[in-house]
Amino acid sequence: MKIRSLSTPFILFGLLFCLGSAPASGQTDDPAPASGSSTEITVPSVPLVKPTTAVTVSLPPAPITTPTLVNATTISAGDTAWMLTSTALVLLMTIPGLALFYAGMVRKKNALATVAHSVATTCIVTIIWVVLGYSLVFTPATPYLGSLDRLLLHGMVFLKDAGQLTVHHVATTIPESVFMMFQMTFAIITPALITGAFAERMKFSAFLLFITLWSLIVYVPVAHWVWEPTGWLAARGVLDFAGGTVVHINAGISGLVAALIIGPRSGFGKEPMPPHNLVLTVIGAALLWVGWFGFNAGSAGAADGRAGYAMLVTQLAAAVSAMAWMCAEWLRRGKPSVLGIVSGAVAGLVAITPASGFVDVTGAFVIGAVAGVACYWGATSLKAMGRYDDSLDVFGVHAIGGIVGALLTGVFALKSIGGVEGSLSNQAFGVAVTIIYSGAMTAVILGIVRLLTGLRVTPEQEREGLDLELHGEHVL
Repeated sequence: MKIRSLSTPFILFGLLFCLGSAPASGQTDDPAPASGSSTEITVPSVPLVKPTTAVTVSLPPAPITTPTLVNATTISAGDTAWMLTSTALVLLMTIPGLALFYAGMVRKKNALATVAHSVATTCIVTIIWVVLGYSLVFTPATPYLGSLDRLLLHGMVFLKDAGQLTVHHVATTIPESVFMMFQMTFAIITPALITGAFAERMKFSAFLLFITLWSLIVYVPVAHWVWEPTGWLAARGVLDFAGGTVVHINAGISGLVAALIIGPRSGFGKEPMPPHNLVLTVIGAALLWVGWFGFNAGSAGAADGRAGYAMLVTQLAAAVSAMAWMCAEWLRRGKPSVLGIVSGAVAGLVAITPASGFVDVTGAFVIGAVAGVACYWGATSLKAMGRYDDSLDVFGVHAIGGIVGALLTGVFALKSIGGVEGSLSNQAFGVAVTIIYSGAMTAVILGIVRLLTGLRVTPEQEREGLDLELHGEHVL
């Protein structure tokens, strides 16, 4: 009994020691206090952090918001090579693409005069763009018009020895000279498109004056509103990746106004006026199709995934639209025409233009299908109802196709592709503004031209043909 009673305290002490020394999950290794005993809780001390010297954080450079002089090392060789190629492709769309496309659709006696429109437009707009147009479009001054900072391209430099050059804030990985040239090709083809609406009847002097005034008064402001980031339509959220409003609606509406004001060709609606050489038209359409990859994919401003996707949806929309136009014509007329197939392809290219950097394959399918049917209707039924002589269907293809594409961009634009979400209301607003401004200003310009030079050739000149009467040449 004595031994047992003496050993009891040691046994209890051992049990308590074992229990206190075995930490529970999530507990520390400190022994637990016995029940009923007073315990002093010790809070572990936290070592103080000694003050150190200030740490310098390297922040990313502020985004460029104006044309800026940078080190040549910031330029991407790949982006520059692609944009040089795209510039050449878009110029190819006007000469010889559009020139041949239009020349094949007119009567033989007016083929050279029609080609002259595209060639002369290229020359006139090149000069205007270098002297004044580029500066007024792509410098941030006001929401409605740019500044004169780049008048005669002043300030756009390349300094080889210093290893510096200027870039534009819209495309910072390519030289500003390349960006300027790329945008010049858009300024060239837009007024050249209009000439198809008044082909075979406008005086050449009137044409030259009209192109000059139209480029400055209509194209320049609309391009600034939409494509300069500080433009008021751009700030509102109107999306136009490569020219649905700036190029096609602008040209198509102006073409309709010109056709109405100048009046129809002599004999329109009474005598046949078939195309004289559809082979030229098909060749021209093919050049337009190939050049359009520079038009749309080049508008990415870089050789990147967005450019590749823009190329994909451009090809798909053109093919779908060509088939849609062909089927509509086949059902209505009983035969699919070659002119209808290539016109449908151009309609699809027009419609996908504003959407090409924003939509996926589904959007391209829908836009192409709707454009093919809508433009066929615009070039046939609507034209017959309106009884206007839009010689080469500038309104039916470019205005209708541009409107379809601009509106459906608001429906199918994906933020995952373009970085922004589409808005049908914003797109409709942009379309309405372009239609109103372009139509009204074109009417004013034609009124000025009528007063200064007159608008159309004499009935005798029209009957003999513009090639001989205006240019002293003819096609054998």
